[in-house]
Parts: sequence; structure tokens; C-alpha cells
Amino acid sequence: MDLNTKGFIKKKVSLVLKMIVLLACFIIYMFPFVMVVINSFKTKRDIIKEPLALIGTNGASVTNYLQAFTKMNFPRTFMNSLCITGISVLLIIIVSSMCAYIFVRTDYKLNKIFFSLMIASMVIPFQVIMIPLVSIYGGQLHLLNHRLTLILMHVGFSTAMSVFMYHGFIKSSIPLSLEEAARLDGCSRHQTFFRVVLPLLKPTTATLVILYAMALWNDFLLPSLILTKKELYTLPIATQMFYGTYSSDLGLIMASLIMVVIPVIILYLFLQKYIIAGVVAGAVKS
Repeated sequence: MDLNTKGFIKKKVSLVLKMIVLLACFIIYMFPFVMVVINSFKTKRDIIKEPLALIGTNGASVTNYLQAFTKMNFPRTFMNSLCITGISVLLIIIVSSMCAYIFVRTDYKLNKIFFSLMIASMVIPFQVIMIPLVSIYGGQLHLLNHRLTLILMHVGFSTAMSVFMYHGFIKSSIPLSLEEAARLDGCSRHQTFFRVVLPLLKPTTATLVILYAMALWNDFLLPSLILTKKELYTLPIATQMFYGTYSSDLGLIMASLIMVVIPVIILYLFLQKYIIAGVVAGAVKS
């Protein structure tokens, strides 16, 4: 057996081993989600008695979904989540892209200080400031139980990371000559940004939309602190009502979780091709 044949065999064996490892990791990662989907069609008794069975003794049923839809008041809670998440993500994209553009294109020492402070703020965990935040907004300013309060908090906590990613992409991938050409054609600075620069930020924008849509849509902690009225509940908070002190309706919990995650999966499928490109482009230079 010559060296070329041995090298070819080693490459094939290495490829097969890698595929086996990846397949094993995929199965381990997806197994809990698959079990949630399967058990969402079972009764509570079947889930407790036979959690790993594909079909319970009472068969498959959509009763859990119908009951969860009614008890959660799904249309209202869905619109609450959609409104809060949609407006928050839109504001994050607009504010962060404009802020990053100014940081890149203006060489002021004050801008460098502000940018450094924003990057430094990324290491501060939300849990450190959540109690003072709720105390100030609730006890002093009486601004809790308002969707706008939650939206502004989401924007504030998300801006630093977004500015960092936009800053890297603009600095490394947007040539200044394009903006100069636009200004020669009579575009103002605002027109140059919105007509020339912002469309070129599409990969990073799609990445941030996915990341923050998933994070804000599934967020439980901050909305549970801000929104205490039932008519303002978002979907993650609404699922909490199925958890009891001594027992929980597992079927309704799993059905509600599936209904909550489906919109995010659909969004991901539409924007997935931009994720890797946006992350890499935004992190190369800063």
C-alpha cells in the first residue's frame, strides 16, 4: 500500500469519525426539544408514566394546544410579545447603526471615550442592576406596567453590543469613497446614511435581528419585573400560569412552549443565511 492510499484512507476515517461525533452531538442537543414536541400531544398521566414513549396509552391529541391557547389568551399575549419585541428590535437597529456610524466617521476624543464606556458596559450583568432599576422605576417614578418602559429598557440593555458589531462592520467593510460619491451627488449626511450606508449593513442587521428577536421574545426575567398586570403579559410570562405550587400541568406547559418558539423558528429560517456572514464581518475589526 503506497503513501497516497494510506493518506486517502486516513482522511476517510477522520471524516467518518467527525461525522459520527457531530451526529452524536446533534442527537444529544435535539433530544430534549423532540421530547417536548412528542409529550405536548400526550395527557399529563401519560407524560408522567411514559415520558419517552412516542405515543401515550390514550393516543395523540391536540387538546393541550387548544386548552393552552384559551388559558393563555394567546391572541392578546402574542400581540403583546410581537409589539414589544418588534418595536424594541427596530429601535435597537436604528439607534445602534446611527451611533456606530458616528463613532466610526467622526474622529473626536469624546466619541472614543463614549465608545469605550459602551464596550465596558457589556461586562456588567443585568442581575446586578435589576433590583435598583425596578426600585427606581417602580417605587420612585411609577413607570412599571407600561410597554414603553419595557421597550426602552430592552433598547438600553442591547445597544452596546449592537454598536460594537456595527462599528466593526462599518470600519472594515464600508469604504469612505462611497459616502464621498453620494455627497458629491448632493446627498446630505442623513440621506447618505439611510440610502447608502444602511442598506450595506444588511448582514449585520439580519444577525442582530435574529439574536435580539430570539432574546427579547423568550425573555422572562425583565418582563416579569416590569409587567405585573395580566393584560400586559408576554408569552413567556403567560406560560408561568401552568406551573403550580405543588403540581404542574406538563402537557399544557409543553404545548405552550411549542407555540411560543414557533414564530422565532420561522424568523430564523428566513434570515439564517445572513447570520454567519454578519457575525464574522462585525467581529473582524473594531
